[in-house]
Amino acid sequence: MKIRFVVIGKTDEEYLREGITEYLTRLRRYVPVEYIELPALRNASSLSLTEQQSREKEIFEKNLQAGETVVLLDERGRQMKSTDFSVFLNQRMVSGIKSLVFLVGGPYGFHPSFKKKQFDSIALSQMTFSHQMVRLIFAEQLYRAFTILKNESYHHE
Repeated sequence: MKIRFVVIGKTDEEYLREGITEYLTRLRRYVPVEYIELPALRNASSLSLTEQQSREKEIFEKNLQAGETVVLLDERGRQMKSTDFSVFLNQRMVSGIKSLVFLVGGPYGFHPSFKKKQFDSIALSQMTFSHQMVRLIFAEQLYRAFTILKNESYHHE
């Protein structure tokens, strides 16, 4: 299985980019992973919240490939412990999925019509994080999940 981690806009802060790179490098020991930053919307401040979400939805849809299994990272998604997330990943790996895609939307999240598709949706926390910070937190959680699956000592419970 291949993992694609797709976000809208560039990661602004160097310390976040460094952390994301570190965890994705570690993760590549277990699974092929691709990190994709799609272009941010131009003149977003002149658009309504719904229009921003709609345009971001179009950008995402253009970058999804047939047969991919999509998971939205959404604050209203299903919450899991790290061990549960590792089970979630393992279930998809053994089911024969070829490509698992995790999407992080812009600062206002996903358009309601995009959420209604047959996508899984997971939340990292009940707390709200910036969409920039979510990238690093999720990269670490992906790495953690694979160390759990490999019974390595990174995760402590």
